[in-house]
Formats: sequence, structure tokens, C-alpha cells
Amino acid sequence: MAITTIFSIPELDCPSEEKLIRNRLQTMPEVSGIDFNLMAQEVKITHAFNDHEPLLKAIQSIGMQATVKTAQDTSLATTSLQPSWWLLAISGLLALGAEIMGLVLHYEQSFAVIGLAIAAIALSGKTTLMKGITALRTLTLNIHFLMMIAITGAMLIGEWPEAAMVTVLFALAERIESYSLDKARQAIKNLMAITPAIATVRNGDSWETMPVDQIQTGAIIRVKPGERIPLDGVLTVGQSSVNQAPITGESLPVEKQIGDMVYAGSINERGSFEFRVNTLPTDTLIAKIVRAVQQAQAERAPTQRFVDKFSKYYTPTMVIFAVLIAIIPSLVFGLPFYPWFSKALVLLVIACPCALVISTPVTVVSGLAAAAVQGILIKGGTYLEQGHKLKAIALDKTGTVTQGKPVVTRLLAMNDQTEQTVLHIAASLDSHSEHPVANAIVHAWQKTYPDIPLMTVTQFTAITGRGVSGFIDGQPYYVGNHQLAEDNRVCDSNIETLLARLEEAGNTTIVVSTDKAVLGILAVADTLREHSQEAIKALHQLGIKTIMMTGDNVTTANAIAKQANIDEVRANLLPTDKLNNITALLEQHQQVGMVGDGMNDAPALAKASIGFAMGKGTDTALETADVALIDDNLMKLPLFIRLSQRTAKVLMQNISLSIAIKVLFFSLALAGLSTLWMAVFADMGASLIVVANGLRLLRFR
Repeated sequence: MAITTIFSIPELDCPSEEKLIRNRLQTMPEVSGIDFNLMAQEVKITHAFNDHEPLLKAIQSIGMQATVKTAQDTSLATTSLQPSWWLLAISGLLALGAEIMGLVLHYEQSFAVIGLAIAAIALSGKTTLMKGITALRTLTLNIHFLMMIAITGAMLIGEWPEAAMVTVLFALAERIESYSLDKARQAIKNLMAITPAIATVRNGDSWETMPVDQIQTGAIIRVKPGERIPLDGVLTVGQSSVNQAPITGESLPVEKQIGDMVYAGSINERGSFEFRVNTLPTDTLIAKIVRAVQQAQAERAPTQRFVDKFSKYYTPTMVIFAVLIAIIPSLVFGLPFYPWFSKALVLLVIACPCALVISTPVTVVSGLAAAAVQGILIKGGTYLEQGHKLKAIALDKTGTVTQGKPVVTRLLAMNDQTEQTVLHIAASLDSHSEHPVANAIVHAWQKTYPDIPLMTVTQFTAITGRGVSGFIDGQPYYVGNHQLAEDNRVCDSNIETLLARLEEAGNTTIVVSTDKAVLGILAVADTLREHSQEAIKALHQLGIKTIMMTGDNVTTANAIAKQANIDEVRANLLPTDKLNNITALLEQHQQVGMVGDGMNDAPALAKASIGFAMGKGTDTALETADVALIDDNLMKLPLFIRLSQRTAKVLMQNISLSIAIKVLFFSLALAGLSTLWMAVFADMGASLIVVANGLRLLRFR
């Protein structure tokens, strides 16, 4: 039976280490799968060993240390094996001294020059040379092998100052590159570090402090002003303003009252409150975000897969080319060996595709982390790269474009009744019903007249498909739909006209009446989300067509679509109909997104090019979707697309820059105008530039 083990490897900083590990493990017949996560410095190995000891020994045999990582362990490797800054400074001074002395003496093979050069190489080149020897021993073509050949070759032809300078510059560049990559990893660490380690928990009649990882669901936790919320839960006592920016990216604090959800990692702005824990530490929203981002960064995006495949053939080709440059001019044309050998060494150093390979994971991970900070959870670099290609986006209506909670939008009193009386009667009867429309009417009464109790209802009856009836103070009342009013024969032409007008505007109409006359009409509607209109406008500005797909009737769907300025409406759809519509849209537009929140949206979400789930929707929708909008804010849709555009732009910049620098220095090397240390500076400088460019995405807002 195959077993999967994850190893944390601090030395895994560059594709050259990845190649070294892969070459070593592929020789073991028990190993059936190897997946690298360069940013997390992890390798996931699928194998048939009874334990992981043979794998640990195999990794140690190529000069690397590994530790087994559990699924619950979300920590990141931080150990750096590069020379310290002060050691590099001393090495740099020694190498510079060798250069100066060689110029002064006009003789680079003097004992003084050689002594300074050897000292510089010994202090800064130990790691490089050891890795180079390992690469040679395992017949692996990587940058350390190429650098070892370049340094050794420079010494053999008497270029001691150059050998020293190359060694120091390469060690310095690797140290800076390691530091830069840690910046990208820090974005993930910052997400992991925002929840407190301890919390104040109720224990009987007293409060005690205890570690968060020991708290169980159902516990009551108290949070004081300025404190971070330790776990997810429901507020039970008090109210406050909570800063959810670390979780959802919302710029303004959110008012929280009894019954509202609070999330681990968010900050209590003012007022103490208590909440009941409803998730374990490993299942909080922030824990899911961290887990999803780490899993997403392990998946190779399309550009990264292309670059990996390209470099697989590119490096050996360039090594063969360098060998030919070294031997053909002297063997075939009788030209001096040393100048062409020197050019070949320069070509070897330039040949390493480090900048090209490292730029893609850094850029993608920076984009994933930036999205998470903004409340957008992307489940893989593929979707981040693909987002800017979307041509159309289909949106579910209820719970996506609208709030998903009907509210009373209009109240018309008739026959000498007041609005208060009509609402009082309707709410008193509907308080005995669980229908969403009935709940909206009761909520409207409680919000408008919180100090006035509901009236006592007797002989309450639920009339299936119509509404409810009951007696108040001996008088029969009816609260129901248009059809119930028709059945009771209380409608006239004026009532019919009012009902038709309200229904055409997308309202559900409720008639409040006795058995003889209509007392009033309530209009109940599912209102637009706060940012729906703004989000649709932003999508249109990005050139994206919008389509509403809903199971609701055509009249209501058209009314909501008109309010939101959605381009097209497809109503009366079952889940299979939504799936079929997405299939048809894909044939028409090629790249189509789908936004939904319910279980009935899951098939369409899975079929779409990119499925977007509202963060507070059902678990099925969240699991099926490729992107989750944590705070249910549709403005995150255009934000995601703009981030995707920026990511694609940065990837193209990095690839173009890496190739341009290679071409330039190839030309200079062949013309004899570049030296070894210039080649190192160009190669590693390109790596630093593309890493820094990729890290700019962390500041995306």
C-alpha cells in the first residue's frame, strides 16, 4: 500500500536542490511519486516503505537534512545554511584585496594574490563547493555544479582573483535570494500568527486563562477591547465593533450583536463580549485559509509547468554548447585554448535558468497571499493565472446577488387602518409560522416597534400554499398571498392593480384582510447585496458579460437583474438546468466563471472554468468552488480579476527579463566582453530582480 510522507528540508531554496533530490529518489523503486513545494521548503513523497528512515537516509546522502512533517504542522522551515553576513563581508574584502594586489603587481599568480583568493574561497565557498561535489557525484546538472566547474576552471588557468570574486558574489547572491524568498514565506507566516495562543474561558462562575488548542466547542470565551478573537463562534453576551480586516479584507469595522458570528484572528475594537465556540482550532476560518493557501502554493500553475519543462531541456543543451565552445576552436581551428575555455566557463554560469524557474512560484505565491489578505481564497495558482481570461460570469440570484433574506420593502394601509395596525396584525399571525416571508414580517415589526408585544392569536391555521389565518380578540384575520385574497373574495380592481404593480417590481405581495375587506398590503423582497451594483459595473468595465441564473420566476429575476444592471437573465432553472447553461456558455465564450452559494449551485460551480463560492454559503459550494469570497462581498470578483491581470503581467515581465539577460550575456560572452564575475552578477542579479518583482504583488490592493 502506498504511503505519502511530507518532509521539511531547510536547504530546499532553489530548483537546483529540487533536481538533486528528484534524481536521488527516482533511483529507488519503492518511490512512486515526488511533489515539491519550493516556497514551503517541503517535498511530498509517495512510497512503499514501512517507515520513512530509508527516505531520510537518501536525502542525507546528498548533503541535506530532512524532518518528517505531520498534516497538522503548518510551520515553515526557517533555517538558512548560507554564510553569515559578516563572513561574507570578510570574504568580500579578501577577494577585493586579491583583485587590487593582482592589478598592482601585474601578476595574478603571486603567493600573496593566491593566498588572499584561497582565504576568500574557503570562507564563502564551502557550501557552494560541497553542493557542487554532491551534484558531480550524482551526475546532476545544477547551478552549484556549474559554479564549481567555473571556480575550479578559473583557478586552473591562473585567474585566482576572478575565482575568489565569483565565489563571494555567488554566495552573496544566494544569501540575498534566500532572504528574498523568506519575504514571500513571511506572508504565509503572518496569516498563521494572527490568532492568540491563549484565551479567557468561563469555568463555572469564574474565568480562567487556558491555551487555545485545549478549548473545546461549546466553551464560553470572553474578549476584552483591543484583544484578538481566539476561535470562531457565535456572540452570546454584549456587542462590539470588530475589525475583520485580517480575515476578510474589510476596511471598516463590523458591528457585532448577539447571534452574529465572530472569527478567529479578528480584533475586538471596543466593548467586552462573550461568545460560544463552535469550531476547533484546526477548523477555524483562518485555519482553513492558511491550509488552502499552503495547498494552493504546492500546485504548479500553467506558467510554472511550462518553465519547468523548458528548463529540463534547456540546461543540458547549454552545457553541451559550452563544452563545444571550449574544445572546437582549438581542436578544429587551432586557436588558443585558454580564451575559449574562459568563454565556456562564462557560458556555463549564464546557462543556469534559476531566475526563470524561481520567478514563477514566488510570483504565484505572492498573488495567493495577497488575495487571502483581501478576503479571497484561491485554491491554486492555475485559477489565479486563468482569472484574467474570463469572458463571462454567471451569478446565482438568491444569496449571491441578493441578501438571501427577504425584507419588508413597502406597507400600504387601507380602509382607515394605520400602517402600525396592519403590521401588528400580520406580525402577530406570522409569528406562528416558520416561512422566510413570515419571518421577514415579524422582524420588521420587532425592528420598528421593539417595545410593543405581539397580540395573542387563537385558532391559528396554516393554509398550504396560501398563507395563515387566526383570531385576534375574536376577529378572524388572514395574512397570505394574492391567491388567498382571491379565495376570500376581498379583491377588487384597485387591489389587483396595486398587487400587479408591486409584483412586476420583483416583490412578493402579502395581503392582510378580514373575511370581508383588505386592511393592507405588504411588499416583501430579497434586496440586493450592498456592493452588487458596484461589482457588476466593475465587471462590465473589465469587459466581462454578466448572466443571472436562478430558480426564481422570470418576473422577480428580471426585476433584480434590472436593479443590478446584469446583462442577461435565465430563470426557472433547476440545478441540472444551471449546469447545462454553463456548458452552453463555455461553448460560446470558452472561459466562464460561476458564482453561487448553495448546494444547488455545486454542479455549475464544478463545470465552470472558475467556480466562485460566497464565503458564508454551504460547505458543498465552498468545497466545489475554486475561489471563495470570504465576506460575501461581490466586489471581490473584479478585485480577483485585476489581481489575476497583475499576476500575468508580472509573470510575463519576469520571463522576458530572464531570457533577455541570458541572450545579452551569451552575446557578450561569445564576443569575449564578459568575465566570470560579471556572469555571476548577471545570473544571480536576474534572480533577485524577478523575486523582488514577484514580491510586489504582496502590496496589491
